[in-house]
Amino acid sequence: MAEAVKAAGYPMVLNFVIHRHNIHQMPDILDLCERLGADYVELATCQYYGWAFRNREGLMPSLAQLTQAEAEVNEARERLQASGSAMKLIFVTPDYYEERPKACMNGWGSLFLTVAPDGTALPCHSARLLPIDFPKVQSASLKEIWYDSPGFNHYRGDSWMPEPCRSCDEKGKDFGGCRCQAYLLTGDADNADPVCSKSAHHDRILAARRAADHATAGLDDLVYRNVKNSRLFFRS
Repeated sequence: MAEAVKAAGYPMVLNFVIHRHNIHQMPDILDLCERLGADYVELATCQYYGWAFRNREGLMPSLAQLTQAEAEVNEARERLQASGSAMKLIFVTPDYYEERPKACMNGWGSLFLTVAPDGTALPCHSARLLPIDFPKVQSASLKEIWYDSPGFNHYRGDSWMPEPCRSCDEKGKDFGGCRCQAYLLTGDADNADPVCSKSAHHDRILAARRAADHATAGLDDLVYRNVKNSRLFFRS
């Protein structure tokens, strides 16, 4: 398939989901990308929502693993640049190893609208996990959904923000962080994203990092949505 994409003249983007059980294979992954002639490569370490949150102990790499992998990616970037290769490498660090939250979806209801297979309109692909009622495209126009629905207005702007976000001079950049992450880690989506070092719940992120340094969960400890096909993703 990669050969067909290149033969047709399309830019080829490869995306790898990285976790604690394959992060040590970074040199092999990068070698594969070069052999396939990838134009862009996203090395996306797991972000812990949905099923990944449930399996966080078995998926989250240690700081040592992450540092090693990032160094290997940086070395590859330098080598590719020196050789004149146009391949671009994008290494995505897990939110849990940041001190400031990302501007999730560029702010709630400011740019993105996702329509789920059942017609539910969402401001992000994970928002369904929140205790908020979201409209369906079968019963309202996209204009009504975007501008008027309570779901899309719930976390727009900054009037909803409690402290420390409300008075933070960075709220215009990170919008308080991820509402889904705040909900999963604290039980209240109104809270500051615990990834932020200013959050009252940042200790939960620090505890997760410490746990990752000593995690013992193996592949057989992972819980799968589809048990029938579970081994297809990790065994060869």
